[in-house]
Amino acid sequence: MTDLFGDSASPAVALARKWRPRAFADLRGQEHVVQALSNALTQGRLHHAYLLTGTRGVGKTTLARILAKCLNCETGVTATPCGTCSACTQIDAGRFVDLLELDAASNTGVDNMREVLDNAQYAPTVGRYKVYIIDEVHMLSKPAFNSMLKTLEEPPAHVKFILATTDPQKIPVTVLSRCLQFNLKPMTPTLVAQHLADVLAQEKVDAEPAALSLLARAAAGSMRDALSLTDQAIAYGGGRIEAAGVEAMLGTVRRDYLFDLLDALAANDGDALLNQARQLAERGIAFDAALQDLGNLLTQLALLLHASHAVDAGVDAERMQAAASQLDAETVQLYYQIALNGRRDLPYAPDEFSGFCMTLLRMLAFSPGAGGGTPRATPAARPAPVPRAEPSPRTAAAAAPGVPPAAVVAPRAEAAAPVAEPEPAPEPEPGPAPSAPVAPLTASEPAPRGDWDWLAVVAALRLGGMAKMLADHCELVAQTGDGVTLRVGEAHKHLLDRAYQDRLVGALRDRYGATLDVRFEVGAAAERTPQQVRTRIKEARQAEAVAAIESDPFVRELVEHFGGQVDATSIQPIGEHP
Repeated sequence: MTDLFGDSASPAVALARKWRPRAFADLRGQEHVVQALSNALTQGRLHHAYLLTGTRGVGKTTLARILAKCLNCETGVTATPCGTCSACTQIDAGRFVDLLELDAASNTGVDNMREVLDNAQYAPTVGRYKVYIIDEVHMLSKPAFNSMLKTLEEPPAHVKFILATTDPQKIPVTVLSRCLQFNLKPMTPTLVAQHLADVLAQEKVDAEPAALSLLARAAAGSMRDALSLTDQAIAYGGGRIEAAGVEAMLGTVRRDYLFDLLDALAANDGDALLNQARQLAERGIAFDAALQDLGNLLTQLALLLHASHAVDAGVDAERMQAAASQLDAETVQLYYQIALNGRRDLPYAPDEFSGFCMTLLRMLAFSPGAGGGTPRATPAARPAPVPRAEPSPRTAAAAAPGVPPAAVVAPRAEAAAPVAEPEPAPEPEPGPAPSAPVAPLTASEPAPRGDWDWLAVVAALRLGGMAKMLADHCELVAQTGDGVTLRVGEAHKHLLDRAYQDRLVGALRDRYGATLDVRFEVGAAAERTPQQVRTRIKEARQAEAVAAIESDPFVRELVEHFGGQVDATSIQPIGEHP
Protein backbone atom coordinates (compact mmCIF):
# COMPACT_ATOMS: atom_id res chain seq x y z
CA MET A 1 0.00 0.00 0.00
CA THR A 2 1.36 3.37 -1.05
CA ASP A 3 0.25 6.75 0.23
CA LEU A 4 1.50 10.32 0.07
CA PHE A 5 4.29 9.48 2.50
CA GLY A 6 5.66 6.43 0.67
CA ASP A 7 5.25 2.71 1.06
CA SER A 8 3.59 2.21 4.45
CA ALA A 9 3.78 -1.58 4.09
CA SER A 10 7.58 -1.55 4.46
CA PRO A 11 8.59 1.58 6.35
CA ALA A 12 12.24 2.54 6.53
CA VAL A 13 14.15 1.26 9.55
CA ALA A 14 17.13 3.01 11.08
CA LEU A 15 20.44 1.32 10.33
CA ALA A 16 21.14 0.88 14.04
CA ARG A 17 17.97 -1.22 14.36
CA LYS A 18 18.14 -2.94 10.99
CA TRP A 19 21.71 -4.15 11.49
CA ARG A 20 21.48 -5.04 15.17
CA PRO A 21 23.43 -8.31 15.66
CA ARG A 22 21.24 -11.40 15.96
CA ALA A 23 23.90 -13.86 17.13
CA PHE A 24 27.25 -13.91 18.88
CA ALA A 25 29.01 -14.28 15.51
CA ASP A 26 27.60 -10.91 14.37
CA LEU A 27 28.81 -9.02 17.44
CA ARG A 28 31.90 -6.92 16.69
CA GLY A 29 34.69 -5.98 19.07
CA GLN A 30 33.53 -7.93 22.14
CA GLU A 31 35.26 -11.26 21.57
CA HIS A 32 36.36 -11.54 25.21
CA VAL A 33 32.73 -11.48 26.41
CA VAL A 34 31.44 -13.68 23.60
CA GLN A 35 34.04 -16.36 24.30
CA ALA A 36 33.23 -16.49 28.02
CA LEU A 37 29.47 -16.69 27.47
CA SER A 38 29.78 -19.21 24.63
CA ASN A 39 31.90 -21.54 26.75
CA ALA A 40 29.51 -21.23 29.68
CA LEU A 41 26.52 -22.09 27.48
CA THR A 42 28.31 -25.01 25.84
CA GLN A 43 29.46 -26.49 29.15
CA GLY A 44 26.20 -25.78 30.96
CA ARG A 45 27.88 -23.55 33.57
CA LEU A 46 25.16 -20.90 33.72
CA HIS A 47 25.00 -18.15 36.31
CA HIS A 48 21.74 -16.68 37.54
CA ALA A 49 22.75 -12.99 37.24
CA TYR A 50 24.93 -11.17 34.72
CA LEU A 51 26.06 -7.54 34.78
CA LEU A 52 27.05 -5.96 31.45
CA THR A 53 28.92 -2.65 31.68
CA GLY A 54 30.27 -0.27 29.07
CA THR A 55 29.67 3.05 27.35
CA ARG A 56 26.55 3.70 25.27
CA GLY A 57 26.11 1.87 22.01
CA VAL A 58 28.66 -0.93 22.48
CA GLY A 59 26.11 -3.77 22.55
CA LYS A 60 24.94 -4.32 26.14
CA THR A 61 21.22 -4.70 25.37
CA THR A 62 21.97 -6.55 22.13
CA LEU A 63 24.15 -9.03 23.99
CA ALA A 64 21.43 -9.50 26.61
CA ARG A 65 18.86 -10.33 23.92
CA ILE A 66 21.21 -12.77 22.20
CA LEU A 67 21.81 -14.46 25.55
CA ALA A 68 18.02 -14.69 26.05
CA LYS A 69 17.74 -16.43 22.66
CA CYS A 70 20.54 -18.83 23.61
CA LEU A 71 18.65 -19.78 26.78
CA ASN A 72 15.22 -20.19 25.16
CA CYS A 73 15.95 -21.48 21.64
CA GLU A 74 13.75 -24.47 20.87
CA THR A 75 16.84 -26.45 19.81
CA GLY A 76 18.08 -26.30 23.41
CA VAL A 77 20.48 -24.17 25.43
CA THR A 78 23.17 -23.34 22.91
CA ALA A 79 25.73 -20.71 22.00
CA THR A 80 24.41 -20.70 18.41
CA PRO A 81 20.63 -20.18 18.46
CA CYS A 82 18.85 -21.15 15.26
CA GLY A 83 17.19 -17.76 14.73
CA THR A 84 14.20 -19.35 13.00
CA CYS A 85 12.16 -20.95 15.79
CA SER A 86 9.25 -19.10 17.36
CA ALA A 87 11.24 -18.19 20.48
CA CYS A 88 14.12 -16.69 18.47
CA THR A 89 11.88 -14.77 16.08
CA GLN A 90 9.66 -13.44 18.88
CA ILE A 91 12.70 -12.29 20.89
CA ASP A 92 14.05 -10.50 17.80
CA ALA A 93 10.66 -8.87 17.32
CA GLY A 94 10.38 -7.92 21.01
CA ARG A 95 7.23 -9.99 21.59
CA PHE A 96 8.53 -12.92 23.64
CA VAL A 97 6.33 -13.15 26.72
CA ASP A 98 9.06 -14.59 28.98
CA LEU A 99 11.55 -11.84 28.16
CA LEU A 100 10.86 -8.77 30.30
CA GLU A 101 12.87 -5.62 29.65
CA LEU A 102 12.76 -2.99 32.37
CA ASP A 103 14.06 0.55 31.97
CA ALA A 104 15.43 1.40 35.41
CA ALA A 105 15.71 5.07 34.44
CA SER A 106 11.90 5.39 34.41
CA ASN A 107 11.13 2.67 36.98
CA THR A 108 13.35 3.65 39.86
CA GLY A 109 11.09 3.03 42.85
CA VAL A 110 10.87 0.09 45.20
CA ASP A 111 7.26 -0.56 44.13
CA ASN A 112 8.32 -1.13 40.51
CA MET A 113 11.02 -3.56 41.59
CA ARG A 114 8.70 -5.39 44.00
CA GLU A 115 6.20 -5.95 41.19
CA VAL A 116 8.92 -7.50 39.02
CA LEU A 117 10.15 -9.75 41.79
CA ASP A 118 6.62 -10.93 42.67
CA ASN A 119 6.16 -12.14 39.09
CA ALA A 120 9.53 -13.91 39.10
CA GLN A 121 8.23 -16.74 41.26
CA TYR A 122 5.86 -17.94 38.52
CA ALA A 123 7.09 -20.42 35.91
CA PRO A 124 7.75 -19.29 32.33
CA THR A 125 4.75 -19.24 30.03
CA VAL A 126 6.28 -20.58 26.80
CA GLY A 127 10.03 -20.49 27.21
CA ARG A 128 12.62 -22.44 29.12
CA TYR A 129 13.74 -19.49 31.25
CA LYS A 130 12.16 -16.26 32.33
CA VAL A 131 14.76 -13.59 31.52
CA TYR A 132 14.74 -10.13 33.12
CA ILE A 133 16.81 -7.44 31.36
CA ILE A 134 17.14 -4.33 33.55
CA ASP A 135 18.72 -1.52 31.56
CA GLU A 136 20.55 1.41 33.22
CA VAL A 137 20.30 -0.45 36.51
CA HIS A 138 22.41 2.16 38.31
CA MET A 139 19.37 4.49 38.21
CA LEU A 140 17.47 2.37 40.75
CA SER A 141 16.97 3.87 44.17
CA LYS A 142 18.68 2.43 47.22
CA PRO A 143 15.45 0.87 48.58
CA ALA A 144 14.87 -0.73 45.16
CA PHE A 145 18.35 -2.25 45.23
CA ASN A 146 17.80 -3.54 48.75
CA SER A 147 14.49 -5.13 47.80
CA MET A 148 16.09 -7.22 45.04
CA LEU A 149 19.14 -8.46 46.96
CA LYS A 150 17.64 -11.72 48.24
CA THR A 151 16.01 -12.64 44.93
CA LEU A 152 19.16 -11.70 43.03
CA GLU A 153 21.25 -13.97 45.25
CA GLU A 154 18.92 -17.02 45.22
CA PRO A 155 16.40 -16.65 42.38
CA PRO A 156 14.12 -19.49 41.23
CA ALA A 157 15.81 -21.96 38.89
CA HIS A 158 13.83 -20.71 35.91
CA VAL A 159 14.85 -17.03 36.31
CA LYS A 160 17.89 -15.28 34.84
CA PHE A 161 18.76 -11.65 35.52
CA ILE A 162 20.77 -9.59 33.01
CA LEU A 163 21.64 -6.12 34.28
CA ALA A 164 23.12 -3.44 32.04
CA THR A 165 24.67 -0.12 33.02
CA THR A 166 26.93 2.64 31.76
CA ASP A 167 28.04 3.58 35.29
CA PRO A 168 28.91 0.54 37.43
CA GLN A 169 30.43 2.76 40.11
CA LYS A 170 26.93 3.72 41.26
CA ILE A 171 25.82 0.13 41.83
CA PRO A 172 26.06 -1.07 45.46
CA VAL A 173 28.80 -3.61 46.09
CA THR A 174 26.16 -5.95 47.54
CA VAL A 175 24.64 -6.16 44.05
CA LEU A 176 27.99 -6.40 42.26
CA SER A 177 29.01 -9.36 44.41
CA ARG A 178 25.94 -11.32 43.30
CA CYS A 179 26.58 -10.94 39.55
CA LEU A 180 29.06 -12.06 36.94
CA GLN A 181 30.40 -8.81 35.54
CA PHE A 182 31.46 -8.36 31.90
CA ASN A 183 32.94 -5.08 30.68
CA LEU A 184 32.23 -4.30 27.02
CA LYS A 185 34.99 -2.29 25.38
CA PRO A 186 34.52 0.80 23.20
CA MET A 187 34.97 0.07 19.50
CA THR A 188 38.17 1.18 17.81
CA PRO A 189 37.75 3.63 14.90
CA THR A 190 39.26 1.07 12.53
CA LEU A 191 36.74 -1.60 13.54
CA VAL A 192 33.84 0.85 13.30
CA ALA A 193 34.92 1.99 9.82
CA GLN A 194 35.19 -1.60 8.63
CA HIS A 195 31.72 -2.44 9.93
CA LEU A 196 30.24 0.68 8.32
CA ALA A 197 31.84 -0.29 5.00
CA ASP A 198 30.27 -3.76 5.23
CA VAL A 199 26.84 -2.35 6.09
CA LEU A 200 26.90 0.26 3.31
CA ALA A 201 28.06 -2.33 0.78
CA GLN A 202 24.95 -4.37 1.54
CA GLU A 203 22.82 -1.23 1.52
CA LYS A 204 24.34 -0.35 -1.89
CA VAL A 205 25.40 3.11 -0.73
CA ASP A 206 28.63 4.61 -2.10
CA ALA A 207 30.95 5.94 0.58
CA GLU A 208 34.45 7.40 0.57
CA PRO A 209 36.91 5.71 2.98
CA ALA A 210 37.88 9.12 4.39
CA ALA A 211 34.21 9.82 5.18
CA LEU A 212 33.89 6.51 7.03
CA SER A 213 37.00 7.35 9.06
CA LEU A 214 35.44 10.66 10.06
CA LEU A 215 32.20 8.95 11.11
CA ALA A 216 34.12 6.30 13.05
CA ARG A 217 36.11 8.90 15.01
CA ALA A 218 32.99 10.97 15.69
CA ALA A 219 31.22 7.88 17.12
CA ALA A 220 33.79 7.76 19.96
CA GLY A 221 33.65 3.99 20.32
CA SER A 222 29.88 3.56 19.96
CA MET A 223 28.70 1.41 17.06
CA ARG A 224 25.12 2.60 17.50
CA ASP A 225 26.23 6.23 17.28
CA ALA A 226 28.26 5.39 14.17
CA LEU A 227 25.24 3.85 12.44
CA SER A 228 23.02 6.77 13.47
CA LEU A 229 25.56 9.26 12.09
CA THR A 230 25.74 7.18 8.92
CA ASP A 231 21.97 7.48 8.52
CA GLN A 232 22.34 11.23 8.87
CA ALA A 233 25.23 11.34 6.39
CA ILE A 234 23.21 9.39 3.80
CA ALA A 235 20.39 11.90 4.12
CA TYR A 236 22.80 14.84 3.98
CA GLY A 237 24.59 13.54 0.89
CA GLY A 238 21.47 12.48 -0.97
CA GLY A 239 22.32 8.80 -0.96
CA ARG A 240 26.11 9.14 -1.19
CA ILE A 241 28.59 9.66 1.65
CA GLU A 242 31.49 11.99 0.85
CA ALA A 243 34.23 13.28 3.13
CA ALA A 244 33.43 16.95 2.44
CA GLY A 245 29.76 16.43 3.27
CA VAL A 246 30.53 14.55 6.47
CA GLU A 247 32.93 17.30 7.56
CA ALA A 248 30.27 19.94 6.97
CA MET A 249 27.64 17.84 8.73
CA LEU A 250 29.79 17.14 11.80
CA GLY A 251 31.53 20.52 11.87
CA THR A 252 34.88 18.77 12.18
CA VAL A 253 38.30 19.74 10.91
CA ARG A 254 39.68 18.05 7.83
CA ARG A 255 42.83 16.10 8.56
CA ASP A 256 44.50 17.93 5.67
CA TYR A 257 44.16 21.23 7.55
CA LEU A 258 45.72 19.70 10.66
CA PHE A 259 48.64 18.28 8.69
CA ASP A 260 49.10 21.67 7.02
CA LEU A 261 49.29 23.24 10.49
CA LEU A 262 52.03 20.80 11.48
CA ASP A 263 53.89 21.45 8.21
CA ALA A 264 53.82 25.20 8.90
CA LEU A 265 55.08 24.62 12.44
CA ALA A 266 57.89 22.38 11.23
CA ALA A 267 58.90 25.02 8.67
CA ASN A 268 58.63 27.81 11.26
CA ASP A 269 56.36 29.65 8.82
CA GLY A 270 54.18 32.03 10.83
CA ASP A 271 52.36 33.39 7.77
CA ALA A 272 51.26 29.92 6.63
CA LEU A 273 50.24 29.05 10.19
CA LEU A 274 47.94 32.06 10.54
CA ASN A 275 46.62 31.54 7.03
CA GLN A 276 45.48 28.04 8.04
CA ALA A 277 43.78 29.51 11.12
CA ARG A 278 41.92 32.00 8.92
CA GLN A 279 40.77 29.20 6.61
CA LEU A 280 39.36 27.30 9.58
CA ALA A 281 37.52 30.44 10.69
CA GLU A 282 36.07 30.92 7.20
CA ARG A 283 34.75 27.35 7.25
CA GLY A 284 32.98 28.02 10.54
CA ILE A 285 34.95 25.36 12.42
CA ALA A 286 34.71 25.46 16.23
CA PHE A 287 38.21 26.14 17.49
CA ASP A 288 37.65 24.03 20.57
CA ALA A 289 37.00 21.07 18.27
CA ALA A 290 40.02 22.04 16.16
CA LEU A 291 42.33 21.90 19.18
CA GLN A 292 40.75 18.62 20.25
CA ASP A 293 41.36 17.10 16.82
CA LEU A 294 44.90 18.49 16.81
CA GLY A 295 45.49 16.82 20.18
CA ASN A 296 44.20 13.51 18.78
CA LEU A 297 46.53 13.80 15.79
CA LEU A 298 49.52 14.58 18.01
CA THR A 299 48.64 11.55 20.14
CA GLN A 300 48.76 9.35 17.05
CA LEU A 301 52.07 10.91 16.02
CA ALA A 302 53.55 10.22 19.46
CA LEU A 303 52.44 6.60 19.22
CA LEU A 304 53.90 6.36 15.73
CA LEU A 305 57.25 7.70 16.95
CA HIS A 306 57.48 5.49 20.04
CA ALA A 307 55.48 2.39 19.10
CA SER A 308 54.61 2.29 15.42
CA HIS A 309 52.71 -1.00 15.76
CA ALA A 310 50.25 0.57 18.21
CA VAL A 311 48.62 2.93 15.71
CA ASP A 312 46.76 2.37 12.46
CA ALA A 313 47.02 5.53 10.38
CA GLY A 314 44.48 4.28 7.83
CA VAL A 315 43.97 6.55 4.84
CA ASP A 316 46.33 9.16 6.34
CA ALA A 317 49.31 6.79 6.55
CA GLU A 318 51.44 8.73 4.04
CA ARG A 319 50.93 12.11 5.66
CA MET A 320 51.39 10.62 9.13
CA GLN A 321 54.78 9.28 8.11
CA ALA A 322 55.72 12.64 6.58
CA ALA A 323 54.73 14.50 9.77
CA ALA A 324 56.60 11.99 11.94
CA SER A 325 59.75 12.56 9.87
CA GLN A 326 59.54 16.34 10.42
CA LEU A 327 58.92 16.36 14.18
CA ASP A 328 60.85 14.65 16.95
CA ALA A 329 59.23 13.07 19.99
CA GLU A 330 60.01 15.99 22.33
CA THR A 331 58.45 18.52 19.96
CA VAL A 332 55.28 16.41 19.59
CA GLN A 333 54.93 16.25 23.37
CA LEU A 334 55.44 20.02 23.61
CA TYR A 335 52.79 20.73 20.96
CA TYR A 336 50.38 18.32 22.65
CA GLN A 337 50.75 20.07 26.02
CA ILE A 338 50.30 23.51 24.43
CA ALA A 339 47.18 22.29 22.60
CA LEU A 340 45.68 21.01 25.86
CA ASN A 341 46.44 24.26 27.68
CA GLY A 342 45.18 26.32 24.75
CA ARG A 343 41.87 24.45 24.73
CA ARG A 344 41.54 24.96 28.48
CA ASP A 345 42.27 28.69 28.19
CA LEU A 346 40.06 29.25 25.14
CA PRO A 347 37.06 30.58 27.17
CA TYR A 348 39.30 33.25 28.72
CA ALA A 349 40.60 34.60 25.40
CA PRO A 350 39.15 37.85 23.97
CA ASP A 351 37.55 35.66 21.28
CA GLU A 352 38.01 32.08 20.10
CA PHE A 353 39.93 33.04 16.96
CA SER A 354 42.54 35.06 18.85
CA GLY A 355 42.83 32.32 21.47
CA PHE A 356 43.40 29.72 18.74
CA CYS A 357 45.98 31.91 16.99
CA MET A 358 47.84 32.54 20.24
CA THR A 359 47.97 28.79 20.89
CA LEU A 360 49.52 28.20 17.45
CA LEU A 361 51.97 31.07 17.92
CA ARG A 362 52.91 29.65 21.33
CA MET A 363 53.81 26.38 19.60
CA LEU A 364 55.88 28.37 17.13
CA ALA A 365 57.64 30.41 19.80
CA PHE A 366 58.54 27.45 22.00
CA SER A 367 59.64 25.15 19.18
CA PRO A 368 63.19 23.85 19.73
CA GLY A 369 65.60 26.19 18.00
CA ALA A 370 62.98 28.86 17.34
CA GLY A 371 65.40 31.49 18.57
CA GLY A 372 62.91 33.64 20.42
CA GLY A 373 60.63 34.05 17.45
CA THR A 374 63.34 34.43 14.81
CA PRO A 375 62.65 32.12 11.88
CA ARG A 376 64.88 29.07 11.92
CA ALA A 377 67.21 28.66 8.97
CA THR A 378 66.79 25.62 6.81
CA PRO A 379 69.71 23.17 6.71
CA ALA A 380 70.81 24.46 3.29
CA ALA A 381 70.80 28.11 4.37
CA ARG A 382 71.91 27.66 8.00
CA PRO A 383 74.71 30.12 8.79
CA ALA A 384 78.07 28.63 9.68
CA PRO A 385 78.95 28.83 13.37
CA VAL A 386 81.93 30.81 14.60
CA PRO A 387 82.85 29.00 17.81
CA ARG A 388 85.14 31.79 19.12
CA ALA A 389 87.44 34.53 18.00
CA GLU A 390 89.37 34.90 21.24
CA PRO A 391 89.65 33.02 24.53
CA SER A 392 86.67 33.46 26.83
CA PRO A 393 86.22 32.56 30.51
CA ARG A 394 84.13 29.54 29.50
CA THR A 395 86.80 28.37 27.04
CA ALA A 396 89.55 28.88 29.58
CA ALA A 397 87.66 26.86 32.14
CA ALA A 398 87.09 24.09 29.61
CA ALA A 399 90.69 24.09 28.43
CA ALA A 400 92.29 24.21 31.90
CA PRO A 401 90.20 22.28 34.41
CA GLY A 402 92.90 22.60 37.05
CA VAL A 403 92.62 26.39 37.22
CA PRO A 404 90.36 27.50 40.08
CA PRO A 405 87.06 28.97 38.91
CA ALA A 406 87.74 32.24 40.69
CA ALA A 407 90.83 32.69 38.51
CA VAL A 408 88.89 32.09 35.32
CA VAL A 409 85.72 34.10 35.74
CA ALA A 410 86.11 37.83 35.58
CA PRO A 411 84.38 39.75 38.39
CA ARG A 412 80.96 41.17 37.56
CA ALA A 413 79.96 44.42 39.18
CA GLU A 414 76.29 43.61 38.71
CA ALA A 415 76.64 40.46 40.87
CA ALA A 416 76.81 42.50 44.03
CA ALA A 417 73.69 43.21 46.01
CA PRO A 418 72.16 46.70 45.68
CA VAL A 419 73.81 48.07 48.82
CA ALA A 420 76.83 50.27 49.45
CA GLU A 421 79.60 50.10 46.88
CA PRO A 422 81.87 47.12 47.76
CA GLU A 423 85.62 47.33 47.86
CA PRO A 424 87.13 46.71 44.44
CA ALA A 425 88.42 43.20 43.98
CA PRO A 426 91.87 42.64 42.50
CA GLU A 427 91.92 41.98 38.80
CA PRO A 428 92.35 38.19 38.31
CA GLU A 429 94.86 36.69 35.96
CA PRO A 430 93.29 35.46 32.73
CA GLY A 431 93.16 31.71 32.20
CA PRO A 432 95.52 30.03 29.76
CA ALA A 433 94.53 30.46 26.17
CA PRO A 434 94.17 27.51 23.81
CA SER A 435 97.16 26.52 21.80
CA ALA A 436 95.56 27.47 18.49
CA PRO A 437 92.48 29.47 17.57
CA VAL A 438 89.59 27.70 15.90
CA ALA A 439 88.90 28.66 12.32
CA PRO A 440 85.29 29.44 11.47
CA LEU A 441 83.51 26.36 10.14
CA THR A 442 81.06 26.39 7.27
CA ALA A 443 78.30 23.96 6.50
CA SER A 444 79.92 23.17 3.18
CA GLU A 445 83.17 21.87 4.72
CA PRO A 446 83.53 18.11 4.39
CA ALA A 447 84.82 17.85 7.96
CA PRO A 448 85.98 20.16 10.76
CA ARG A 449 89.49 21.46 10.67
CA GLY A 450 91.54 22.66 13.61
CA ASP A 451 90.65 22.41 17.29
CA TRP A 452 87.05 22.55 18.37
CA ASP A 453 85.65 24.62 21.20
CA TRP A 454 83.23 21.85 22.23
CA LEU A 455 81.21 24.19 24.45
CA ALA A 456 80.55 26.54 21.49
CA VAL A 457 79.83 23.60 19.18
CA VAL A 458 77.18 22.18 21.54
CA ALA A 459 75.59 25.62 21.96
CA ALA A 460 75.31 25.97 18.17
CA LEU A 461 73.69 22.57 17.60
CA ARG A 462 69.91 22.30 17.34
CA LEU A 463 69.34 19.63 19.95
CA GLY A 464 66.80 18.99 22.65
CA GLY A 465 65.82 16.41 25.21
CA MET A 466 68.13 13.50 26.00
CA ALA A 467 70.35 14.11 22.97
CA LYS A 468 71.15 17.60 24.33
CA MET A 469 71.88 16.06 27.73
CA LEU A 470 74.27 13.57 26.12
CA ALA A 471 76.12 16.40 24.35
CA ASP A 472 76.34 18.39 27.60
CA HIS A 473 78.00 15.43 29.36
CA CYS A 474 80.50 14.63 26.59
CA GLU A 475 84.15 15.71 26.64
CA LEU A 476 86.11 16.25 23.44
CA VAL A 477 89.23 14.07 23.88
CA ALA A 478 90.53 13.70 20.33
CA GLN A 479 90.08 15.33 16.94
CA THR A 480 92.07 14.14 13.94
CA GLY A 481 91.05 14.89 10.39
CA ASP A 482 87.50 13.67 9.88
CA GLY A 483 87.36 11.86 13.23
CA VAL A 484 86.10 13.09 16.58
CA THR A 485 86.23 11.12 19.84
CA LEU A 486 83.88 12.05 22.68
CA ARG A 487 84.19 10.69 26.20
CA VAL A 488 81.35 10.20 28.67
CA GLY A 489 81.99 9.70 32.36
CA GLU A 490 80.98 6.52 34.15
CA ALA A 491 78.23 8.34 36.03
CA HIS A 492 76.52 9.29 32.76
CA LYS A 493 77.14 6.26 30.56
CA HIS A 494 73.39 5.53 30.63
CA LEU A 495 73.05 8.43 28.19
CA LEU A 496 74.82 6.39 25.50
CA ASP A 497 71.57 5.06 24.17
CA ARG A 498 71.72 4.33 20.44
CA ALA A 499 68.84 6.72 19.68
CA TYR A 500 70.53 9.61 21.55
CA GLN A 501 73.88 8.89 19.89
CA ASP A 502 72.28 8.85 16.44
CA ARG A 503 70.59 12.21 17.02
CA LEU A 504 73.82 13.84 18.25
CA VAL A 505 75.86 12.36 15.40
CA GLY A 506 73.19 13.38 12.89
CA ALA A 507 73.24 16.99 14.16
CA LEU A 508 77.04 17.12 13.92
CA ARG A 509 77.08 15.67 10.40
CA ASP A 510 74.31 18.04 9.25
CA ARG A 511 76.48 20.92 10.36
CA TYR A 512 80.02 19.76 9.52
CA GLY A 513 79.64 17.20 6.75
CA ALA A 514 78.35 13.68 6.24
CA THR A 515 81.88 12.22 6.32
CA LEU A 516 82.42 13.17 9.96
CA ASP A 517 83.27 10.08 12.01
CA VAL A 518 82.08 10.42 15.62
CA ARG A 519 83.14 7.86 18.21
CA PHE A 520 82.06 7.55 21.83
CA GLU A 521 83.96 6.07 24.76
CA VAL A 522 83.33 5.65 28.46
CA GLY A 523 86.14 6.71 30.77
CA ALA A 524 87.07 8.51 33.93
CA ALA A 525 84.90 11.35 35.16
CA ALA A 526 84.93 14.01 32.46
CA GLU A 527 86.13 17.42 33.62
CA ARG A 528 85.72 19.52 30.48
CA THR A 529 82.15 18.80 29.49
CA PRO A 530 79.82 21.74 28.80
CA GLN A 531 77.87 20.84 31.90
CA GLN A 532 81.02 20.88 34.07
CA VAL A 533 82.13 24.20 32.59
CA ARG A 534 78.76 25.81 33.22
CA THR A 535 78.72 24.43 36.76
CA ARG A 536 82.16 25.88 37.53
CA ILE A 537 81.22 29.24 36.07
CA LYS A 538 78.02 29.27 38.11
CA GLU A 539 79.90 28.34 41.28
CA ALA A 540 82.46 31.05 40.60
CA ARG A 541 79.74 33.67 40.11
CA GLN A 542 78.02 32.50 43.27
CA ALA A 543 81.28 32.72 45.25
CA GLU A 544 81.91 36.17 43.78
CA ALA A 545 78.43 37.34 44.80
CA VAL A 546 78.84 35.97 48.34
CA ALA A 547 82.27 37.64 48.67
CA ALA A 548 80.84 40.95 47.45
CA ILE A 549 78.08 40.83 50.06
CA GLU A 550 80.38 39.79 52.90
CA SER A 551 82.92 42.51 52.06
CA ASP A 552 80.32 45.26 51.96
CA PRO A 553 81.07 47.80 54.80
CA PHE A 554 77.42 48.03 55.82
CA VAL A 555 77.05 44.26 56.01
CA ARG A 556 80.32 43.94 57.99
CA GLU A 557 79.06 46.57 60.44
CA LEU A 558 75.81 44.63 60.96
CA VAL A 559 77.77 41.43 61.56
CA GLU A 560 80.30 42.98 63.96
CA HIS A 561 78.00 45.20 66.04
CA PHE A 562 74.67 43.39 65.96
CA GLY A 563 75.73 39.75 65.76
CA GLY A 564 74.24 39.29 62.32
CA GLN A 565 75.00 36.35 60.04
CA VAL A 566 75.11 36.18 56.27
CA ASP A 567 73.02 33.33 54.84
CA ALA A 568 75.00 32.39 51.75
CA THR A 569 72.19 30.25 50.37
CA SER A 570 69.98 33.32 50.06
CA ILE A 571 72.43 35.16 47.78
CA GLN A 572 71.86 34.91 44.06
CA PRO A 573 73.97 36.57 41.33
CA ILE A 574 72.11 39.18 39.29
CA GLY A 575 70.69 37.76 36.10
CA GLU A 576 70.28 34.23 37.41
CA HIS A 577 67.25 32.51 38.87
CA PRO A 578 67.28 29.83 41.54
